[in-house]
Amino acid sequence: MAANDNTRIEIGWRILGLGIIASAVIGFVWGDFVSGQPVPKWFPERTALAYAAAAFMLVAGAGLEWRRTIRWASMALIAYYGLIVFLLENGRVIVENATVYGAYFGAAEPLSIVAGAVIIHAAIADMDALRAARLTRVAQIVFGASAVFFGGAHFVYMSLTAPLIPKWLPPSQELWAYATGVFHIMAGVAIITGIQARLAAHLAALMYALFIPLVFVPTLMTEPTSFRWTELATTIALIGVALTVAESLKRR
Repeated sequence: MAANDNTRIEIGWRILGLGIIASAVIGFVWGDFVSGQPVPKWFPERTALAYAAAAFMLVAGAGLEWRRTIRWASMALIAYYGLIVFLLENGRVIVENATVYGAYFGAAEPLSIVAGAVIIHAAIADMDALRAARLTRVAQIVFGASAVFFGGAHFVYMSLTAPLIPKWLPPSQELWAYATGVFHIMAGVAIITGIQARLAAHLAALMYALFIPLVFVPTLMTEPTSFRWTELATTIALIGVALTVAESLKRR
């Protein structure tokens, strides 16, 4: 175990691992990169690379499920989602679409996974407590900023968000679309500022968990595309990240 005191990692990293494994399975089933990993169609040996990426995610996600492998698994996820998915793949999309909000929203998802992996690594790696605390705090802020971006997307893309809300949920789809956007932003601001941050992280995890039966299950029954399945897998991963952030705030 690590030399620092941040060694208590509970359920969050296991759920994050499940989300990564689910993304890998989707990659294998469709034989393509999952949404959020925008590799150009013209890229040489694209299909082979997609299967390789799925295999990598499967192994790394499984590595988060066992303490003996969690250290290298967290490092692998930081490298893959930070350098390849965030910088190379989504970085290109941002450069080409600098004025499009969705480009930044897409980059916030892998960045959230990086934040979770950094917190896990800081908690178990052999580093001094001060450095671990600094890395953890930076990762918490990154996740908070990502949550703010997620919330903003509800407002920018209301026409796409509102139809996902069940029609039977009173008072209206639009109200809940706006409300969940506000909840995202409030949670992000709380985590960034440190004001009721742990409560905010737990509530964010609960909100993501509620999305599964209320949004994704009904949607997948009528639209079982790889994009929708990937949204579900990413949401599972975000539940894990939010819980990991909450656990790190508890240790703090």
